[in-house]
Amino acid sequence: MGRNKYSQSEIFEIAKLLKLKTRANRLKQKNIRHELRVNYEFNISDFNEPGKNFGLEELYAAIERRAIIILDDATIAEMKAKRERDKARDAEQARIDAEQNGMLPATTDWQQALKEWEDYYDKTNGEEGDN
Repeated sequence: MGRNKYSQSEIFEIAKLLKLKTRANRLKQKNIRHELRVNYEFNISDFNEPGKNFGLEELYAAIERRAIIILDDATIAEMKAKRERDKARDAEQARIDAEQNGMLPATTDWQQALKEWEDYYDKTNGEEGDN
């Protein structure tokens, strides 16, 4: 689930993207939905009825029924900052927990892995040529 609180400027940008989406082909619609999710944490599925299109009318209906709440820019900025701090804290705690449990993911030296792959590739190609 994404956010349900946006600034007025974000709502304008979301409305603009939704308007573009209604005129776009399938690929462009996919890209617009991705932009909505990534840049605005706006998931259409959070606000619409399954199987129905979601456009400007549905956006304004969601605002009217208070499924989407409009707040001032400063409050939205504080919310985003807090979310980032929380994500960083959770990631650090997960790293500490993994370290304490001996479950840190193995790191790979990509240069060493590439050299091993090239050596293997050269060896297998050489064997095929000898047969």
